[in-house]
Amino acid sequence: MPSPPAAQPQTPNSLKKIVAASLIGTTIEWYDFFLYGAAAALVFNKLFFPDSDPLVGTLLSFLTYAVGFAARPIGALVFGHFGDRLGRKKLLVYSLLMMGGATFLIGLLPTHATIGSAAPLLLTALRLVQGFALGGEWGGAVLLVAEHGDARRRGFWASWPQTGAPAGQLLATGVLATLTATLSDAAFDSWGWRVPFLLSGALVLVGLWIRLSVDESPVFKAALAAAERRKAVHAAAEKPPILAVLRDHWRDVLIAMGTRMAENISYYVVTAFILVYATEHADTSKQTALNAVLIASAVHFVTIPVWGALSDRVGRRPVYLIGALGMGIWIYPFFTLVDRQSFPAMITAVTVALLFHGAMYAPQAAFFSEMFATRMRYSGASIGAQFSSVAAGAPAPLIATALLAEYNSAAPIALYVMAAVLLTVIALGCADETRNRDLSEAGAYEAEPTSAGDEPVRTA
Repeated sequence: MPSPPAAQPQTPNSLKKIVAASLIGTTIEWYDFFLYGAAAALVFNKLFFPDSDPLVGTLLSFLTYAVGFAARPIGALVFGHFGDRLGRKKLLVYSLLMMGGATFLIGLLPTHATIGSAAPLLLTALRLVQGFALGGEWGGAVLLVAEHGDARRRGFWASWPQTGAPAGQLLATGVLATLTATLSDAAFDSWGWRVPFLLSGALVLVGLWIRLSVDESPVFKAALAAAERRKAVHAAAEKPPILAVLRDHWRDVLIAMGTRMAENISYYVVTAFILVYATEHADTSKQTALNAVLIASAVHFVTIPVWGALSDRVGRRPVYLIGALGMGIWIYPFFTLVDRQSFPAMITAVTVALLFHGAMYAPQAAFFSEMFATRMRYSGASIGAQFSSVAAGAPAPLIATALLAEYNSAAPIALYVMAAVLLTVIALGCADETRNRDLSEAGAYEAEPTSAGDEPVRTA
């Protein structure tokens, strides 16, 4: 039987098109997700939980925010399974439609004043759809890029979908900052908050047009052809990817989850909880806090590919470690600077924090992709990334808000972030360096027979 077709390297132009498709779609999905987080901090407590104390209302608002994270592992399982069976591209189209549709509908939701307790219930249901879609988005977007091109610059190219997070944050915060600057508080609370949610409909159409124009990953195509040959020889179906992940890659899943703790918790403390801390504790206007996050997100966007390129030269683990340790050291000065009630100090606090976050986030796409074999890569990378979000990003604003309400101090919140950094450092110590791995061979191998009676050879 002929050998499996080799994955063909992409030309610079085609690779850039793949990167653009992943980046634009990921930006739109993160825009939708972060928009909800910002609105939860600024207006949802008043519009959907109006009978509560301000901080209690914020806690309830962030609880609906956390529900989206609870749905992400389910999305990771479902999208991962079908992404490993059907391909990366198809599932990315579905995730974009689901996320954009849910966000658009949030912009049309009646508030508590109109329909009572049904309003927060509907809000929670749409948040679940957002989380489910995002749980499947990340793995497919980074794999579509990581599985194109060669290993020498994989960290750089795969880091571009990661810039979708700060780009989405930048877009969401920018729209909100513009509206809060041009509208009165009454107008913003009445109808202005709906505008950025409704804009998602137009953004989704742009994202779909670009995503439908790209090709499937050549590495996946080669692995799918090899799987079909195995099926023809053995007359047996492949095991579900999740079973293969749990059997062969359980250690890698735990490492991925551990490395995400500091990255995920610190990000939501720095970008979502900061809106609560600055306005409720540091007595700073929401406009000042939004503008600081806006400027810092722009720097974050620009520097993520730089960290990704550095990971190609020195390795994924060293760059990740720089970010984790840096965040652990910076978190105390971060809150000290915010407490100064100075716009330059707040910009410095958030920008430096996001620089260290970028050092963790940039190599993550290549790092997780290189841990898993092709026919279980979508499942493995998604499960490792999204299951950790339930313990990390989901409760982070809730825990930080509760600590602030209990102690009226940033010190317990800083200790919380430092504990997450410790878990990440331990996970990195248990991880192998992956930057030189060939994605067509990475991870566990399955038997591919050369003929019905021959000995199998190993293939990804």
